[in-house]
Amino acid sequence: MEKGTLPNYNIEKFKHLGNEQDFYANKFSDHLKQHGFISNPHRHDFFLVALCTRGSGTHWVDFIQYDVKPGTIFMLSPGQGHTWVLSDDIDGYVFFHTRDFFELNFSFRKLQDYPFYCSIYNSPTIMLSNNSLQKECAIFEEIIQEYRNQYLMKFSRIFVLVELLYIDLVRLYLPIEQIDKQNQNYLIKLRKLEDLIDANFKSLKSPSQYADMMFVSVKQLNRICKECLDKSTSDLIIDRVMLEAKRMLIYSTYSISQIAEQMGYTDISYFSRLFKKKSGKTPAEFIKVYGATF
Repeated sequence: MEKGTLPNYNIEKFKHLGNEQDFYANKFSDHLKQHGFISNPHRHDFFLVALCTRGSGTHWVDFIQYDVKPGTIFMLSPGQGHTWVLSDDIDGYVFFHTRDFFELNFSFRKLQDYPFYCSIYNSPTIMLSNNSLQKECAIFEEIIQEYRNQYLMKFSRIFVLVELLYIDLVRLYLPIEQIDKQNQNYLIKLRKLEDLIDANFKSLKSPSQYADMMFVSVKQLNRICKECLDKSTSDLIIDRVMLEAKRMLIYSTYSISQIAEQMGYTDISYFSRLFKKKSGKTPAEFIKVYGATF
């Protein structure tokens, strides 16, 4: 793939039945055959769930490598960059949907209520046991059957099946003793903070600026980040800057100095030192290591 902007696909890009708007489902092997472009790095503006039932490989999500093997399930949020490297015999299931598909049908619950979607710091994967794998495969099969046919109220049933799957995944993802300890108010505020950082990280670097936008003190904001992620507010801001810098280093033709400037740093030496501190590599070393992979 030539360097350029990392593609950001919507559901329209994945038409295979001709009626994709807010939801898509397919067998994973068919999905790969019909949409070969997903073997290149990309991101989406929708939520994606993929389950592997056969084969092996690797899945890179925002420069973190995960193993793909039977029983592995991935849950990705909009905007996450990812790419697959898979064996020829790979198979399983995949579906994705827009935010509106879920939240307009389920007005009292938001997708951020689910731990795998509530923060980009939470792992996007679960390894299912054999019993869980059989159970979730049955739900995926029902979803695909509904999707491929014109049954009465088909999307109402698909929605119920998706919600049932998400409930199962929450129970597997977060043990009940941890759920009881979670402060839901903190999680809501954390998600709001991450959204604000995502929209402003290039120009706003001070925790106090985000605290003001959220009408809380810096101390309160740091307490929320520490409780939920064991990080400071500054850590979240810099982590988001570094993620975008990594994307630009690999996928764009900008120089290191141009990337530093776009990230809001006029001192290139300081930017390079900060990048090495956070990633363990200088920008040039990062390009050398990951440029061939992506």
